[in-house]
Amino acid sequence: MGSALGWIIRRDLVLALRQRTDVLTTVVFFVIVVSLFPLGVGPEMDKLRPLAAGVLWVAALLASMLSLGRLFAADYADGSLEQLLIAPQPLSLLVLGKILAQWLVSGLPLVLIAPVLGVQYDLTGAPLLVLVLSLLIGTPVLSSIGAVGAALTLGLRGGGVLIALLVLPLYVPVIIFGAGAVEAAQSGVGPEGHLSLLAAFLMLSLVIGPLAAATALRISVE
Repeated sequence: MGSALGWIIRRDLVLALRQRTDVLTTVVFFVIVVSLFPLGVGPEMDKLRPLAAGVLWVAALLASMLSLGRLFAADYADGSLEQLLIAPQPLSLLVLGKILAQWLVSGLPLVLIAPVLGVQYDLTGAPLLVLVLSLLIGTPVLSSIGAVGAALTLGLRGGGVLIALLVLPLYVPVIIFGAGAVEAAQSGVGPEGHLSLLAAFLMLSLVIGPLAAATALRISVE
């Protein structure tokens, strides 16, 4: 089963690299949203510093949603999704591979660029490190939860709006603990509690998310 997981990840990464504009769209959107806030609020660091955690996390959440609609759409359009449904490997395992590939091309770039954007908000030292760590743990949760929404709305008109309505309420705990970890580090309080809860959400989402998305895919295709 490990080879099937590796195969589906490599396949989706190759397909994503052939459409680099989709990957760049997510990163550019993240950069633009984060960079617009200082223009509206003002350049004073005393105003920007308290907003840093919330702005960066909300921007990452919105940016990660941009690619959710494409998670299963191409496979559904060219018929390869039906082949995945009848494959001997568990569908949830293949879905897990697609989730991991989607995070590698949309979530990981946000984690890598976040330190540069955090400097705009005067984030340095421990708070900046916690920001990166919280995004590293939290963005895969966004991908896993988003996969369920993408599977449920597959083939529906206005699916992008429906995905947002379905998954945004489920993202609330992630953004609370993710931004809370950064704010705790900024105030000198240990962020371990927030990060531990975020890690628990990650483990839970990687177990339940693929199973729920696989079930939703079977329902959508049938």
